[in-house]
Amino acid sequence: MTDRNLQPSTFNLQLGSERIAQALAAARARGETGLIPFITAGDPDLETTAELVPALERAGADVVELGVPFTDPLADGPVVQAATERALKSGVTLAQIFHRVRELRRRTPIPIVLMTYYNPAFRYGLERLADEARDAGVDGFIMTDLPPEEAAEWKAIADARGLGTVFLLAPTSTPERIALGARLSSGFVYCISRTGVTGVRAELPADLRALLERIRAATDRPIAVGFGVSTPEHVRRIGAWADAAVVGSAIVSLVGQHGREAAGPVAQFVRRLKGRESENSGVS
Repeated sequence: MTDRNLQPSTFNLQLGSERIAQALAAARARGETGLIPFITAGDPDLETTAELVPALERAGADVVELGVPFTDPLADGPVVQAATERALKSGVTLAQIFHRVRELRRRTPIPIVLMTYYNPAFRYGLERLADEARDAGVDGFIMTDLPPEEAAEWKAIADARGLGTVFLLAPTSTPERIALGARLSSGFVYCISRTGVTGVRAELPADLRALLERIRAATDRPIAVGFGVSTPEHVRRIGAWADAAVVGSAIVSLVGQHGREAAGPVAQFVRRLKGRESENSGVS
């Protein structure tokens, strides 16, 4: 467990994308499937987010993905959209998220990736965004609607500051898109398991393994699978083909149900995903 009294300088926060890849490699070395839980920053408020991130780490998360609230979340299903609306109603801004991450670095060294869209990043200012993210202790970004073919400006800015940039590859991705996205991704490559928006699904797609084999042929970076991943069995199966599973809607749904008291139920669920049900379930 992380000592909450540690100062940010105690943690090595200068590696960015390398820290992400190292965390997933360490999980693989332990014989585990890496786990990347997603929560919406500021849902229902940033104080709750600040409790959830350390709780996720203690429960076994390897990387945490924080969603930046945006008024037009095209890739998100109804559960995440509802969380975004709650966060926006609480007045959450990017500057506030950076401030909260900076405070979190007194409590946890877990790699943190911000998931956002290009519009809020562009309006904030790409260099300002990267500078403030690096200074706060953010390790990388997923810009959901930024294709690798159009990412040169952002990549140059992010790479110069050691920040990871994770691109999304989908079942509809061409061989050329897979090759480019895999080459430009840093930290890990994000494989969308199915077309459409985020949301809980009962089964993984039948063609997921073939898609992962296509991506693996293009990169030796860690590969994470998201969209529709929601059960321990999903995580176990993904671990046979890839390095990590991203679980979002199932966790965000728990936050929606429990609000400011979500840390305990969320941590219990994450322990089940990691196969750690028998471990101490206390959340401090």
